Amino acid sequence: MLMADFHGEALCCVRSGWPVFAGLDFQLAPGEALVLVGPNGAGKSSLLRIMAGLLRPAAGRLFWDGHPVADDVMAHAMRVHYVGHADAIKPTATVDEAMTFWASFRGAARQGIQQRVAAALAAFRIEHLASLPGGFLSQGQRRRVALARLIATDAPLWLLDEPRTALDADALRCLDRVIADHRSAGGVVVMALHGGGHPPAAQVIDLAHYRDMAKC
Repeated sequence: MLMADFHGEALCCVRSGWPVFAGLDFQLAPGEALVLVGPNGAGKSSLLRIMAGLLRPAAGRLFWDGHPVADDVMAHAMRVHYVGHADAIKPTATVDEAMTFWASFRGAARQGIQQRVAAALAAFRIEHLASLPGGFLSQGQRRRVALARLIATDAPLWLLDEPRTALDADALRCLDRVIADHRSAGGVVVMALHGGGHPPAAQVIDLAHYRDMAKC
């Protein structure tokens, strides 16, 4: 993984003609984490989608290693792993099949795919679910599988939208551990949260502070 600085300047978001936030800056060095907080509708999910390249900002720019993200959108897509509200699990595919797909999709060497899959399942303690189709999983199990894809793939930038939703205490410990390991390796994590569970020494941005300035 190429670890690098990730930052945004004067970001502005408009949805359906309505300004959501404006004038938002952030700066993250390798190994750092950013937590997005704020009331519903403040723009946490929209900001994550902008960071992922799934939504264009109305104004402002993103930079990776000092280079504008907009200059090479495909390169940015390959360095991002975005986990949104939807778990994106096919009901007919087994957990092992789903994890194998994601490992190969991200370019893992053929001989290393099964090792990545095994590590992903172990990271979230779901080895016993490997042969189970997605349609048989509980909500919490589906969330574990969705988050396990972080380990099955290789991406320096993790963008997580409410990742703690539907997780029990054991799964939360797994999540905290993999985030800590990713940061220790120089990875960057941005996550939207309601409530606690902030990673240690994380920066925090309250999107509510940028709502009143929302004139792009």
